[in-house]
Amino acid sequence: MNAETVRSLYIVSKTRNAGSILVTLGMTELLLRLHGRVAFFRPLIADAAGKDPDTLTILSHFALEQPYESAVGLTVSEAETLLSEGKIDHLIETIIERHDALLETYDFVLCQGVVDDALSQLIDFDLNVEIAKNLAAPVVGVVPARGMDESGLKEALRLWSYAIKKQGGSLLMLFANRCDAVLYEAHRRDQNICPSIPEPVVLLPEVTTLDRPNVYQLAEGLGAEILIGTNEQLHRLIAQPRIAAMHLEHFLTHIRADDLIITPSDRADIILGATAANYAGNFPAVSAVLLTGETPPAQSVIELLKGLDAMQIPLLHLPKETVEVAQMVRAFPARIDAASPKKIATALGVFNQNVDADLIETKLAAASTGIVTPAMFEHRLFARAAGDRKTIILPETSDDRILRAADILLRRRAVGIALLGSAEHIAARAAALGLDLRNATIVDPEDEQQKRRLAKAYAKLRAHKGVSLDAAYDALGNPTLFATMMVAQGECDGMVSGATHTTRETILPALQAIKTAPGQNIVSSCFFMCFDTRVLVYADCAVNPDPDAAQLAEIAIASAETARRFGIEPRVAMLSYSTGDSGVGSDVEKVREATKLVREQRPDLAVDGPIQYDAAIDPEVGAQKMPGSTVAGQATVFIFPDLNTGNNTYKAVQRSAGAVAIGPVLQGLNRPVNDLSRGCSVADIVNTVAITAIQAQETPS
Repeated sequence: MNAETVRSLYIVSKTRNAGSILVTLGMTELLLRLHGRVAFFRPLIADAAGKDPDTLTILSHFALEQPYESAVGLTVSEAETLLSEGKIDHLIETIIERHDALLETYDFVLCQGVVDDALSQLIDFDLNVEIAKNLAAPVVGVVPARGMDESGLKEALRLWSYAIKKQGGSLLMLFANRCDAVLYEAHRRDQNICPSIPEPVVLLPEVTTLDRPNVYQLAEGLGAEILIGTNEQLHRLIAQPRIAAMHLEHFLTHIRADDLIITPSDRADIILGATAANYAGNFPAVSAVLLTGETPPAQSVIELLKGLDAMQIPLLHLPKETVEVAQMVRAFPARIDAASPKKIATALGVFNQNVDADLIETKLAAASTGIVTPAMFEHRLFARAAGDRKTIILPETSDDRILRAADILLRRRAVGIALLGSAEHIAARAAALGLDLRNATIVDPEDEQQKRRLAKAYAKLRAHKGVSLDAAYDALGNPTLFATMMVAQGECDGMVSGATHTTRETILPALQAIKTAPGQNIVSSCFFMCFDTRVLVYADCAVNPDPDAAQLAEIAIASAETARRFGIEPRVAMLSYSTGDSGVGSDVEKVREATKLVREQRPDLAVDGPIQYDAAIDPEVGAQKMPGSTVAGQATVFIFPDLNTGNNTYKAVQRSAGAVAIGPVLQGLNRPVNDLSRGCSVADIVNTVAITAIQAQETPS
């Protein structure tokens, strides 16, 4: 295989229960870290009403800017017709044409074949392998290992490897999915489980939660009406259906966590009992209640439930008999799709935990284009964070956004999470929201022993300010300070706060307890501004109102180091309202002096200023206004002269250019602490925690 020409990969499974979507999700994420623009393509799709679910899942979850129509080739029926007419050449040519059209726009194309056994009766050769061969795409095979022992799995791997190669296909690697615990634990780290196959074989474990539908999928699939349920609630996974035909007191003793309660519409006692059980911390939380019978539940009951707000659980209605509904639920197929974000996060966690990304990168040996998209940047964050997992503490557990972000981060297995708060409260909210926070470390701020130990350390740090032990103990009632002290004492590697606190409330405890790093005089901030094909750094847009020349130079150097740390080659533009020597006045002189200081302190950095924004970012304008500059027209780090300019500019660019702004990322502290906007989204929190973890990786112990 010529490594330089490998721009496609072809994933295919032999049977419907192989779980190839898990491998496709993982490979898509991996490829987004290696390439700027990745397209998804299914040469053949099954005949079904509506659009192909796997294609929709990949396009939606990874926000691929690709029309659905470009991601699919032919249906199985169309392929059958062409094959029956002896027109296989036309079939292959049509697929190649559509595939190559993607290669004209994208750097890499990930293909997923139709399930092999759907074509077994059509032809006497593997059509997927034939397509992959004609697309110059190495094959990634997915073998279902459920129910197999070691001997049986080896035989299946050997047979498929032989068949692919005999047909002229190129095999990159094989995945054995759904391995039982004994087989998986015995060979999980053994990529040579089958010595007769030179290609790596990756074992993936059976994960029962991936075989569970969520409430929304069930409602949509069965045609049930959703009477009550938020988007988050409808994503809860269903463990098993349970018919509730007994009295309430007996029903409460039979429910199990994540049960789907099936009961007639007139059983208001069961409906209210299930709702109360979800809110009570001493009963299992069910996933939803599915009401049966032709008559819908009484409107008064619905209105009562709607008024309970935080106590609500999903309530569905299907106008059929209870036994029939139970049979339909038991037969309902589980799937991983865009409507199951928790299962996608779990699948990605399983993939990343078991796959050597460096090995795949080496095998592909694909050249980088230099393009960095927002998705590529974000996925690289997770890869970097997972490489050396650090524990980040989140003190604002009263905010559901924090708990939802923690759930995603734990599923992604990229960082360790510590949550500051009452274990009972966190468990209750997690149950109510359908979150899995079992792997989080819960830190109780009322733990007397820990509080007194941290108070003693804080009093020592602030003794020069006259802070007594009692005063320090009282001060630790502030959750941000409590969490900051845990970072200062090395009990956590970093902290993220600000969802419910101001920037000052986040930074001040850090300055008091963690202090600035050696050689740093100020704390500053930067934003990663993710545009369509590149990521730029803006600073300082959140902390210092009017830095002087020395402070501006320090901000520039710190921002350049942050850029380099996250894979951006720093070319620093010291921004002003004039370029070069054309301007006069105190503001431009400050920038001129700061530029001089940066050059003196860091002669290795590419820096220029004063320079206007257009000259810094546009090559033509840069060449005209500042010819010969190594920064003009190609800057990657933009240093604004003051907070007013920086804050307004980043927000204007974010809103008008559609850029993704990640940050603010704080710079200059001994240990990483990062601030959130009080209007932050769950995705903002997730990204900020990943950035904090990467900063912690490079923080001296």
